Amino acid sequence: MELSDCSNEYEKLVVRMNMPRVVIDNGVCPNSTVVKIDSARSQGTLLESVQLLTDMGLWIRKAYISSDGKWNMDVFHVTDSKGNKLTDENLIGYIEKSIESSHYARNEEYTGLTAIELTGLDRVGLLSEVFAVLAELHCDVVEAKAWTHNGRIASLIYVKDPNSGTPIHGDSDRVQWIEGQLRNLLKRDDSYRNATRTCVSLGGRIHMERRLHQMMFSDRDYEKKPDPQKSTVVSVQNLPRRGYSVVNLQCKDRTKLLFDVVCTLTDMAYLVFHASVRTDGSNAFFEFYIRHANGTPVNSEPERQRLIQCLQASVERRVSEGVRLELCTADRQGLLAEVTRIFRENGLNVARADVSTKDGVTKNVFYVMDANGSPADSRIIESVREKIGSKHLNVLEPSPAMCRNSAEEERPETQRYGGGGAVLVSLGSLVLRNLYHMGLIKSYF
Repeated sequence: MELSDCSNEYEKLVVRMNMPRVVIDNGVCPNSTVVKIDSARSQGTLLESVQLLTDMGLWIRKAYISSDGKWNMDVFHVTDSKGNKLTDENLIGYIEKSIESSHYARNEEYTGLTAIELTGLDRVGLLSEVFAVLAELHCDVVEAKAWTHNGRIASLIYVKDPNSGTPIHGDSDRVQWIEGQLRNLLKRDDSYRNATRTCVSLGGRIHMERRLHQMMFSDRDYEKKPDPQKSTVVSVQNLPRRGYSVVNLQCKDRTKLLFDVVCTLTDMAYLVFHASVRTDGSNAFFEFYIRHANGTPVNSEPERQRLIQCLQASVERRVSEGVRLELCTADRQGLLAEVTRIFRENGLNVARADVSTKDGVTKNVFYVMDANGSPADSRIIESVREKIGSKHLNVLEPSPAMCRNSAEEERPETQRYGGGGAVLVSLGSLVLRNLYHMGLIKSYF
């Protein structure tokens, strides 16, 4: 065997040795399915695991994360969106296979589409104007997501040529024209910033929600002072002897919450060495032990304040008090422009949007509010439904899982986290608790 062949075989052996090892257990916890993941430590490993679980529609109720040396031990307590344990053996097998191959499987190719990225100052009807411009320029929207937060908007839109079905980025002159029109649209109120990034040609599909977090972080949507009545509670303190910064976060529980928080920690180049996540009624409590990549903790008061602001923003970007509307109908050119125009003409602003099209059918979810940012009047909603088609546009109430136990009496332990702060747990206690939940010791008391 040649030397190069030996080298290739050795590399394959290292890859196999470092692949994540997954155990899924339904017998440990009465209310959730336990997913245990052992993996070699690398940058982004935690985010990959959380992203995979979240993308499968799973709700992470608890988590225990520990990293010592070159190995990670992560335990996630998960349920489906309705709060039930996982019983489908096919789903369990799919989760195991997906996680075990996550470090080596790449995003599926998404050829034939062009990605348009937009960030800028939000205003009533802006998304309607964007879709109208794209319709006039003969761009067929296949998939799109838009978030608004602190007066800013970020949107990622996949488009194609409606006639040929080919990617628009193949025509450079047309790309420049589309980009110029959209840039002018956003710069109307936001000329001091580079308000738009447009028509980015991608060789493969990116994770849209991951990208939206990056876009809003780059656009500094966290800079506006949060509303104390709505704000997520975050505290950051250093443990000098241990060399960690301890982040405690408390907020209302919801799906994809851990994913949103870990995205921001990753974007800010913090490494999570230990963490504990739990839910109690409608509340969620997070504790992270973090460092910079060079091994140092948070080292200044401005950095501490910025971290607090960014984590608050990461939680609140996805939260919307608007009315949730779902449009499901046959797709046609200009449909989005028409629907959002009706929203705008009736004084409704889109606070969040999720657009997808498959096999000629479009399924869109909009969170709409009035022009003042308050919940929309029910009579206006009904009027809009009649104009668009009440058979196709439905008002979706929050699922029972999303608002479960909102009036549930909190246990005494939860009350310790109230009053605008969170209780710090010692590092030794956290590690012992993690080991206990991993089944490696009998008790940590």
